[in-house]
Amino acid sequence: MKIIVGHSNMDMDSIGAMVLARYLFPDHRLVRSRFIHPVARNLFNLYQYHLDCLTASELQYQNIEKIVVVDTRSYNQVREYFTYIPDFSGEIEVFDHHGAVSSDLPRAVIHDGKCGAATTMLGIEHIRRGIFVSPEDATIALTGIFADTGNFTHENVTDADFQAASFLVRSHASIRLVNTFLKPFQGEHQLTLFYDLLEHLEDKNINGHFIIMGLFEMERQASGLSEVVDKVFEIETPDALFAVFWFKKENQTLIVGRSRKETVKVNRILEYFGGGGHPCAASALVKNQEGRPVYEHLRGHLHVTLLPAAVAGEIMSRRIACIDERWSLKEAAIFLERVDHTGAPVINASGRLVGIVTLRDIMKGRKAEQMHAPVKGYMKRQVITAAKNTTVREIEQLLFRNDIGHLPIVDDEKMVGMITRSDYLSFVRGYEPTLVDSGTP
Repeated sequence: MKIIVGHSNMDMDSIGAMVLARYLFPDHRLVRSRFIHPVARNLFNLYQYHLDCLTASELQYQNIEKIVVVDTRSYNQVREYFTYIPDFSGEIEVFDHHGAVSSDLPRAVIHDGKCGAATTMLGIEHIRRGIFVSPEDATIALTGIFADTGNFTHENVTDADFQAASFLVRSHASIRLVNTFLKPFQGEHQLTLFYDLLEHLEDKNINGHFIIMGLFEMERQASGLSEVVDKVFEIETPDALFAVFWFKKENQTLIVGRSRKETVKVNRILEYFGGGGHPCAASALVKNQEGRPVYEHLRGHLHVTLLPAAVAGEIMSRRIACIDERWSLKEAAIFLERVDHTGAPVINASGRLVGIVTLRDIMKGRKAEQMHAPVKGYMKRQVITAAKNTTVREIEQLLFRNDIGHLPIVDDEKMVGMITRSDYLSFVRGYEPTLVDSGTP
């Protein structure tokens, strides 16, 4: 017998990848985990007969020749299958998109995929081989891609994810069903918890990162906690969110992490607590520990682990094109055209910042036929500035809230740099620092 498996607590991406793997390996059987992630239960229940999965216990006493593993390369995450085939010595082939994770599966052939979902890897292989899938399987697979890419908003999304999704749509995947499976709240208790979370979250500035954290006590585990955290994260828009749930009956603490910032990789952070996931979405279950100590430990760990957030001094332009307040508007216009800027700070004879003038301001003088008037008569005197240690998030807020494209950086009342829209956009596109290695717990 040859089999296809995903990780324990199978989620939508794992199921989607398994479904597509069956086309590549038609003589293999799907094997389900004992645990289905709450977010994927409705999908699995509706398609369980179509999937026709074996259970792990049915592997006992079978001669397993080969195992195809999707969406993980960790032995611990597929241990439940190997408990029934302890003498397995056959071939293992892995399709996994968690590239930063090392594999401990013996003799495994690893297929890496730099994309947002494991399902994408299999979908691209279908495209390459010219294999088409049924509408049912296309719907399941498309749901997996949408789920693991955060509807194509996670930073690990690549063009391959869009290609695979397009292929599945052409295979007549049902967008209506995909939306049904991805509906955030399936139960009334989730809506109640959603409002409770919003009310009790705390804002933290940790090394310049805007982090939202919350500790919540519950009698026992409830389904759909991740979906509630996702919705809160969508509304609050922090750099990262960590929700810590203490289940009193089981004496277990669940940490659910979400991030929209490259410098806050929640999977790396929660590995310290025995968890894992993606840079944008991860979780960890800490057994036999109450919530408060875990919460405080997490907060301390964030202070140690996270590199300081990028600040204005790191991304500003140090070569500043300045305009003298005594220049005419015509001279200022010629200068801006020569340096290819849309605006520039205005300084007085002593070099002190006294205003800012843009092409829009100069246009007002042109319409009034006052191009020989001094700049100081048309410049904006109320200049919004920032310090060198202003974080990028604060810079973003200054640019957006004030509808400005030039932000002078001032130190000790002297202008030391300038941040423009282009500087900000270039930073967001290309800045990829890493986390400090804090060691093992």
